[in-house]
Amino acid sequence: MQMIKNFTPSWFAMIMGTGILSVSAYFYSPFCHFLKPLAYMLFYFNIFMFFILLVPWSLRWILFFEEAKKDLFHPITTAFYPTIAVAMLVIAAGFLTLFKDYRLSFYFWSAGTALMIFFAFTVPLIMFSHENIKIEHINPGWYIPPVGLIVIPIAGSFFEHSFSKTLNETITLINYSSWGAGFFLYSALLCIIIYRLILHSPLPGKIAPTIWINLGPIGAGSIALINIINNSSYPKEPFFVFTLLFWGFGLWWLITAIIMTLNYIKKSQLNYSMAWWAFIFPLGAFCTSSHLISKMLKLDLINYIGYGIFWLLLSMWTVTLLFTLKHLKEIL
Repeated sequence: MQMIKNFTPSWFAMIMGTGILSVSAYFYSPFCHFLKPLAYMLFYFNIFMFFILLVPWSLRWILFFEEAKKDLFHPITTAFYPTIAVAMLVIAAGFLTLFKDYRLSFYFWSAGTALMIFFAFTVPLIMFSHENIKIEHINPGWYIPPVGLIVIPIAGSFFEHSFSKTLNETITLINYSSWGAGFFLYSALLCIIIYRLILHSPLPGKIAPTIWINLGPIGAGSIALINIINNSSYPKEPFFVFTLLFWGFGLWWLITAIIMTLNYIKKSQLNYSMAWWAFIFPLGAFCTSSHLISKMLKLDLINYIGYGIFWLLLSMWTVTLLFTLKHLKEIL
């Protein structure tokens, strides 16, 4: 019961990270054939873990409502609640990529989209009305709600021509409006968070991995934009060029995040916490976007860079999973 009481919403970042690793492994399997069976193994493991984690997440709201509500209204943990919705959206993308299963993908996408839209309004309204937010509360974890909105079209763009005219138009509107809302919210938060990083003390080591979350909207935003445009009749080239520019910013941020992380390691300030999962999904999204951009623009060098990033991603996922299992053993 104590584990349910202390269960944090950030656990679903594990599902996000493992899901995008599975998709990345599938895309880069032409480089190494072992990666294709690995992609399927990771996907099945991820589905299993999703339903396992769904139990304490749900029970906490029933048995420990006040604790769950307290986290929802906390200026730091509130941003992690949408991870459950993003996890569903990543699983939906996995069903499409690995199995071409539109039916199961649509179920997960519909549930994830509905929940993400709920959190897209709830979390900002909580933040806007909060009276005790201080500059030290600002952290890159605040990117998660915009990331969730940006992730919606990744799978959603494939459903725009699958139903009746009214439903198709509704899905199209959801895809474009969620990407637009997520992108501009991310742009605004980017300014706020860089302001905090420059003019306030460094992030505490416990949440230092959230530095990597900035790769999430960059990578996921590029993937979503590519899928949206590929499944529409609008002019494609200007949007494709934008994804390349966006990717360049992501490469700069990746190198910066690595340098900053090494600095935390040097100072022995990077002890394990669930925030380590912030390393995984953002890096995986950037890795996957590298493959899609290189394929789209026929730039092989980007694909090789992405393949190198994949091995960094797989290594970091393995280390984070092992530490998480050790942590889980300690709290059980």
